[in-house]
This record gives sequence, structure tokens and C-alpha cells, in this order.
Amino acid sequence: MDALRERVADTLLPPVVALLVALVAGDVLILSVGQSPVEVYALLLRGTWGNAYGFGQVLYKTTTLICTGLCVSVGLRAGLFNIGGEGQLAAGGFAAALAGLALPASTPAPLGILVCTAAAVIAGGITGWVPGVLRARFGAHEVITTIMLNFIILALLNWAISSADGGALRVPETLHTRAIRAGALPRFGDLIPAFHGSAANLSLLIALIAAAAAWWYFFRTRAGYDLRAVGLQPDAAEYGGVNVGAVWVRAMTISAALAGLGGINFVLGYKHYYEDGFATGAGFLGIAVALVGRNTPLGVGLASLFFATLSQGGLAINALVPKTMVDVLQGVVILAVAASAPEVRRVLRRRKRIATA
Repeated sequence: MDALRERVADTLLPPVVALLVALVAGDVLILSVGQSPVEVYALLLRGTWGNAYGFGQVLYKTTTLICTGLCVSVGLRAGLFNIGGEGQLAAGGFAAALAGLALPASTPAPLGILVCTAAAVIAGGITGWVPGVLRARFGAHEVITTIMLNFIILALLNWAISSADGGALRVPETLHTRAIRAGALPRFGDLIPAFHGSAANLSLLIALIAAAAAWWYFFRTRAGYDLRAVGLQPDAAEYGGVNVGAVWVRAMTISAALAGLGGINFVLGYKHYYEDGFATGAGFLGIAVALVGRNTPLGVGLASLFFATLSQGGLAINALVPKTMVDVLQGVVILAVAASAPEVRRVLRRRKRIATA
């Protein structure tokens, strides 16, 4: 019981401390522009959790961040830093759109959703498999290769959309594909009238299932144990019989597949077509989500909800304070988590020594 309490404290205290620090920093910033922190925070809550539309937008943004946060989290668990979520997310969305365009309109909804989702996962996985192999076979650092692949993937997708002369793929004079014929996910507004107009859709459930599957993989499978062992000490894991190179390839593939899964939120659930640039920012914000969420699926889910609230809230408070203030608060949260985690561990160790003395 004491070990469980210590683990919970180690997981939850750093984000809580970070949130408190961010609130204090936010107060100072708000006061510096001549506004009342109480009024600004009240407006932020009213524009997000205070109405069905705003809450729906929060859930929509949370969905993508869960996938990109899990993407980074899986890599970090294996000792790898996958920062290619931006390109992997876009690749998954594009593949889902192509699958939805290729399927006939008469395709049963469950089959269409399954095929399009599988296309997104496979496309994302391939974009992660490449840097995984480069790391395992040639020692190429994944930070460099995933950064370069971001540019390559996004440039290729931009070329594919902008160079197409309309026809079956692109709507003329736009940078998006034609609407998918199969695989569309219903929006929450179609099921719950209060959410009408918001972009929230059933891909949120798929993202939550992916988070649950990631937890099961991490802590209930031999492959997940090997992955965590390699992340903690690759030399010791290799001495114990673990194929470190194979774990790296598998981790990068799964990591990118989760990012690719996030593409269905926009393509299948919201717009029902692929649009160039839809993934801008979400891949890199996933890094913050994973760090604040302490690389646990539950933490990633909560951090995604927090950052999505800030993102949507920035639009709500723009009438009183600059929207860039929200970006500053996000940075403060990340720095506070990085600074508070070692301090929390130090305090917990000291309390444990006092209790056992």
C-alpha cells in the first residue's frame, strides 16, 4: 500500500505543482495587461466546460492529442524520442482519406470505418518503421531522422494535393481531397443535440481504446516489459537476452501508428476529407502532453484534456487578453513539470527515510 501511495504521489504531484505554478504565472501575466485573473479564468471556463459546444471542441482537440501524446510516450518508454508525430499524423489522415475515397458508397459503415482506420494506422506505422530501422541497423539518431521525415512527408503530401488536377482526388482550386464515400464517423452532435455544431466525434472512443491498449501493452505483456527494460537500460536488457534493435523498431512503429490513428479525428470524424496542413502543431504539442502526463496512458489522457482546454480557452479569452498568453502558460506548465519532478522524488525519499528511521 505504501509503495502504491508513493507511486501515485510521484505520478500526480508534479502535474499538480505545475498547474499551480502556471496559475500563479497566469495571474501575473493577466495583471500585467490590466485585466482581472478571476474574470479571465471564468471566461475561459465558460468558453470550454461551461457550454456544450465549447466542451465538444475541447473533446475534439483532446482526441488528437491523446494519439500524439501516446506516440511520444511509447517512444520515450523505449528510450527513443519520436518527434515525427506531425508527419505521422498527416500520413495517417491522408491514408484514411484515400481509403474512404476508394471504397464504394455502399460499403457498410462498420467495415468502412475499420478499413479507413486500419489504413491510417498502417501508414503511420510505416513512417515510424523507417527511422526505427535506421536507428537499429545504422545507429542513425531518431531525433534527426524523424525531424527530416516530417519535412519529407509533409512536402510529399502537399505535392500530392497541389499537383493533382482535380479529378477523383482533389476538389479543384483547393488543397483538400474530395469527401470520402465510406468510413465517416458520426459526430456527437448527431447523437446528442446539445453538441450540435462542435467537431467532437466518435474517434474519441477509438483514441480511449488505444490508450487502454497501450496501458495493457506496457504493463501486462512480455513485449511491453522488454520495451520498458530497453528504455531504462538497453545494455542490461541486451545482456538479459532482449533484442534491443528489434524493440527499437517495434517501438517506433507502434509509436508512429498511434500518431497516424489521430488522423481519423479530422478526416473521418470532422471534415470527412484530408486537408493540407490540418496536423499543424498537434504533433509537437504531443511532446508536451507526454511529458506532463509522465508517459502513462492515464496521464496522457488527462494532460490532453488540460492542453485542449487551454487551446480552446485561448479563443474564448481573446477578447480580454492576447491568445499568445495561452502559449506562454503551456510553456510554463512544461518547465514546471520538468523542475518539480526531481524535487517531488527528493521529498518522497526523505519522507520515506524519516518514516523508516
